[in-house]
Amino acid sequence: MLGHSTDKYVTGTMSQTSIAHRWSKLHAERWSHAPGELPPLVPRDTEIAMLLRGHTAVDRRGGGMRQYTEGGRGTIWLCPAGVEEEFISVDKPMDDCLHVFLPGQPFADTMLQEFDLDPTRVELRYESVERDPFIEYVAGEILRELSMETAAGRLLCESLGVALAAHLVRHYAGTPVRLPSPPRAEKPLDHRRLQRVREYVMSNLDQEDITVQSLAAVACMSVAHFARSFRAATGMTPHGYVSDERMALAKVRLRDETQSITEIALAAGFSSHSNFTRAFRNATGMTPAMFRARLLER
Repeated sequence: MLGHSTDKYVTGTMSQTSIAHRWSKLHAERWSHAPGELPPLVPRDTEIAMLLRGHTAVDRRGGGMRQYTEGGRGTIWLCPAGVEEEFISVDKPMDDCLHVFLPGQPFADTMLQEFDLDPTRVELRYESVERDPFIEYVAGEILRELSMETAAGRLLCESLGVALAAHLVRHYAGTPVRLPSPPRAEKPLDHRRLQRVREYVMSNLDQEDITVQSLAAVACMSVAHFARSFRAATGMTPHGYVSDERMALAKVRLRDETQSITEIALAAGFSSHSNFTRAFRNATGMTPAMFRARLLER
């Protein structure tokens, strides 16, 4: 997904994008915005914009509601999919802003599959928010993944997309929505189910399409139940486990001189040689080339 920002932010400059990371449940971009008026738009994706630093003032009208917000670090502007933004004026520069887009179909699927809610009955508010600790946490995880890609970043952002969708419905629906609480007697991720998940991961480490949804299906659980149960059983998140396994396999492959580091990087789930090198150095204190040279010396 590409979001709608290039049509909307005609006075801004994009500095980062998640396009190369191939995330499926959300898309993220980092922008700076100069003062000026923006064109009217009916967004196809739900957008969350959060100011990362500096101060600004934004005057906007959407869904028949006029809002003027003087914002600082952590201020959030929410624009639901399908709500026409009739007028937007950035009155003071926005030096650094993160924009997160939740695509319509995955958002609807999350409501239906995870929370048994009819997505056509859930309408989010067009709203500005001074602070939201959970959205700040999600933004921090997204920013870290944008700057330092991990081997299972797609799984992480898939989980973040589901969690963020649930958070928006719980806290920013136009009419109160009560999400079902986890059953007290949820089935644990027993040894048999856990072994099936591990075997699936090991058989598909080279595949880009390892998702939390696919892992949950192997365990015959819902995504939310699986994520909770996997962490309870292993002490790790699903994306943390897959990331560790991919890095371990990359170390083994570095012994084979016939495989280029770029090939190993792509097989390990990274979008580029450079991102793999940064993550590998962060994990081992050495670049892949240095690690390979040391193995060959031995």
